[in-house]
Amino acid sequence: MQIQPYLFFDGHCEEAIAFYRQAIGAEVVMLMRYADGPEGSARRPDGTPLPADKVMHACLQIGASQVLVSDGYSGGTPTFDGFSLALTADDDAQARRLFEALADGGQVQQPLMSTFFASSFGMLVDRYGVSWMVLVPSERAG
Repeated sequence: MQIQPYLFFDGHCEEAIAFYRQAIGAEVVMLMRYADGPEGSARRPDGTPLPADKVMHACLQIGASQVLVSDGYSGGTPTFDGFSLALTADDDAQARRLFEALADGGQVQQPLMSTFFASSFGMLVDRYGVSWMVLVPSERAG
């Protein structure tokens, strides 16, 4: 059994993919646009067609994990409330690089710092509104 986050970027998926590729080394495993589906299948609940060039489904490989992404109904304003993606770095230097890259154009909520449970821990919301926790667990925490 496996759980994978599935993020809907509401029309901004392709630019988010480019950002995550650059910021954290995400690799595109697969990408399917609405145009790739059967003719007439890409429709909103009200029956209006979805933009053919938007991302219907994509899979990103980030380290050992996969994150699924889509444009959803392409309404223009994604909302990501009630969760954070936790990104565990190999060391403090990598944590700093990842944190700063994800924070570019976003908002730092908790600066990267040493805590009782991690040699590095910080929280941010990236430019797309996705909440991240970047950390390097302390040996005593593991």
